[in-house]
Amino acid sequence: MPCTVRIAMWSGPRNISTAMMRAWENRRDTVVMDEPFYAAYLNDTGLDHPMREEVIACHATDWEAIAQRCATADDAPIIYQKHMCQHMIDGAPRAWMGSVRHAFLIRPPQAVAASFHKGWAGMRADDLGYRQQAELFDHICQLTGMAPPVAEARDVLERPEAMLPALCGALGVVFDPAMLRWPAGRRASDGVWGAHWYGRVEQSTGFARYREPGPVPPELEGVVEACMPYYETMRAWRLGPVEAGE
Repeated sequence: MPCTVRIAMWSGPRNISTAMMRAWENRRDTVVMDEPFYAAYLNDTGLDHPMREEVIACHATDWEAIAQRCATADDAPIIYQKHMCQHMIDGAPRAWMGSVRHAFLIRPPQAVAASFHKGWAGMRADDLGYRQQAELFDHICQLTGMAPPVAEARDVLERPEAMLPALCGALGVVFDPAMLRWPAGRRASDGVWGAHWYGRVEQSTGFARYREPGPVPPELEGVVEACMPYYETMRAWRLGPVEAGE
């Protein structure tokens, strides 16, 4: 019997990560996990995110139990795990990471900061996960001896038909065209926080058209400046598309 492929996609907030999760969940061979460490992260940090109490009440908060699930889940041929980099706080378990394949999803901090700030005004630079993403990338490189694929959100939005095959190929799985379109609506697999954050994705049936980010509000300029070096470091590893006929 073929072994289950477990994929951890590392992103920050407001970075087409939920749309990417929809794409993978639309495959018949895939089950998804939506931010499995989020409740544990809120429980331990005390951060007052929207729906904090509901998230903690409805989702697991035991770090080791969650890590064990991430490392051993075998509900389907492919287990796709949507992770937020900032959830990996000091002391968060990492041994499980050797049991999964990894990929990273990036987006310029100008766009991320403005979008996330609309949903949570208490945002700081570290809440966007750029520093943690760069650190995790280095950790995965050392763990596996190779650089994991890094997908730029703009590339995916502009050419999903070329970028998704490239991502699948880099992860060692066969691309499924079903990833390009999905039914609108909520999913049983969505975290309870989806009621606050997933409105646009719930209306979507595919990746949205790319839109240039607007100007950075003055109050967010410091946040963007702090995140930019980490984004540029990750962007240097950006995955290229698979062209027709390749």
